[in-house]
Amino acid sequence: MANGIAEMLQVTHKGGTDMRRFVWLMIVAFLAAASALATAQVFTTTRPPLGEKEWPVVKDGTTVKISPHVYVIPSESTPRVPNVGIIVGSKATMIVDPGMGLLSGQAVAREMAKVSKNAEVYVVTTHLHPEHTTGEMAFPDAKIIRSAAQDQDVREAGMEWIGIFAKRSPELAEILKGASFRKPDEIYEKEKTVDLGGVRVRMIWVGPAHTFGDTVFFVEGDNVLFSGDLAMKNIFPAFAMPQSSMRNWLASLDTLERLKATHVVGSHGDHVADASIIRTNREILSAIQARAAESKREGIPADVAGRKLAEELKAKYPAWDQPIRVWPAVAFAYKELP
Repeated sequence: MANGIAEMLQVTHKGGTDMRRFVWLMIVAFLAAASALATAQVFTTTRPPLGEKEWPVVKDGTTVKISPHVYVIPSESTPRVPNVGIIVGSKATMIVDPGMGLLSGQAVAREMAKVSKNAEVYVVTTHLHPEHTTGEMAFPDAKIIRSAAQDQDVREAGMEWIGIFAKRSPELAEILKGASFRKPDEIYEKEKTVDLGGVRVRMIWVGPAHTFGDTVFFVEGDNVLFSGDLAMKNIFPAFAMPQSSMRNWLASLDTLERLKATHVVGSHGDHVADASIIRTNREILSAIQARAAESKREGIPADVAGRKLAEELKAKYPAWDQPIRVWPAVAFAYKELP
């Protein structure tokens, strides 16, 4: 795993002549590391076990109300399970990130039925990765809305990512069996507002950052922000696509902060956070960018700089998970620097 990351970072340091090779070395190395870390953890869902492990799917009976119109099904920090949003208006309901595969989607549908009787349902997603999107299989009659950039991600790489996830374990292969992506019912460019009946949800494309199609959802009045992977509590940010950008990620955090959210629901980890988590993510990314610039000026190879900074940030933020993500973050910062 470490050799793969080192090779990826050395490609960047040598000039990045083969950018596609650089990106996929990064992705393969990171996924190998993330898979190893997740395998060491015990899944906490209540779905029937496959072999010795529980399935990483959305859990029934855990929904919490965080504002007058917004509910969250918390991931409880289960690997590959997102914090799912349920936004309820007087006329329609919106699901944010319905989880991975049919089983997760069905659990979300059951939880939605407990808090909403609306026949009209929208399903939206923060980005293309399977644990956020493929639960849409359980909502054949729902209206799918995507930003144009996210739809491009889905068309160009969606099935590839399903394949990547399915190869990680027998559990994921079973969960993702038959998974695919529906064509969206509606596509918008930069921003769209949906009125659910007395509840307005702003949908804003802010990528590229974690992915090209990163999209956030802000519930007006309730002041709840679904920030995707852009601002999570106690999880280091991950650069996961060829178009990922340190510079634009920092700009996207400025956009998020201007929304003045009271509650910020990240994709993974603890679902209870406030706007301070946006500032903390900016602090971390700014530190990575600044140190990368300094190291590159001094002629330090990106892998050396990344390894050192990962250890420093791990010590500074001991509660934060996956400090290994700092390595590719440094590589992406090097790529953007002169």
